[in-house]
Amino acid sequence: MKTLTFLARSAPYGSSKAKALLDMVLSAAVFEQKIQYIFLDDGVYQLLAGQDPALLAAKNVSAALPALELYGVDQVYLDLESLQARGLSTDQLLIPATTCSAGDISKMIAESDMVFSL
Repeated sequence: MKTLTFLARSAPYGSSKAKALLDMVLSAAVFEQKIQYIFLDDGVYQLLAGQDPALLAAKNVSAALPALELYGVDQVYLDLESLQARGLSTDQLLIPATTCSAGDISKMIAESDMVFSL
């Protein structure tokens, strides 16, 4: 089984990158791949609970995040530095994520068979 690492770096709205990466994660999960879903940079905003993009006339990207567990995606990580730099905390998250350092993320990337970043 290959290890696929997905790096969510984009804010949830303003482009289709967050939705596209989530679709890639769910598609890969159907094929029972080992998946590491890592949120960093502005991607940490994707994990925030209580999002309401109605004013943007956009769909709520975070609404599908609770389904990750149903797809067997249980390795969800969060760059702690990215979270703290944006004045956010883990108690604001919609789903649980393991916090990690930039060094931890670098190691996960190095040990991955494939890396996708959006």
